[in-house]
Amino acid sequence: MPRRSALLVMDFQDEIVASHDASAAIAATQTVLHAARAAGMPVAFVVVGFRPGYPEVSANNKGFAAVKASGRLVNPSVIDVLAPIEGEPVVVKHRVGALHGTDLPVILSAFDANHLVLTGISTSGVILSTTRTAADMDFAITILADCIGDSDPAVHEFLLAKILPRQAEISDSASFIAGL
Repeated sequence: MPRRSALLVMDFQDEIVASHDASAAIAATQTVLHAARAAGMPVAFVVVGFRPGYPEVSANNKGFAAVKASGRLVNPSVIDVLAPIEGEPVVVKHRVGALHGTDLPVILSAFDANHLVLTGISTSGVILSTTRTAADMDFAITILADCIGDSDPAVHEFLLAKILPRQAEISDSASFIAGL
């Protein structure tokens, strides 16, 4: 079966990249985004966010309960340098992974995609969670290692070396662009 790829640009939003050393991942993702658009590859953006009052956040959810207490991640948007162009969907998620409880699977179906190319912040968050769910949904997955990052470099390296290759191809932006 031929691969029909879609590029996912995930959690590149001010409140998330501010707590990471994300400049290299942002620059590499910007290059990939331009190349994917030029090649006609479908692109979807994913941000994590909540409605005012955080009705989506359970007190049982340790991570998002802390977000709720801080008042962050209401009305999220993609950072300006990676901003979507007209026609590119922005999916708002209320959990760590991009596929759980969102309309992203419907969008990917409309794209006729069976292969996901992942970029995003953070490796231990959206990348890991989306990879696991996407693999369970029978997507082929490529993670662009220079287009992701994590606040903990040791966790980032461990996941890229030991965990993520079990379900995804690990590549980089130059190889991805060369293959377009």
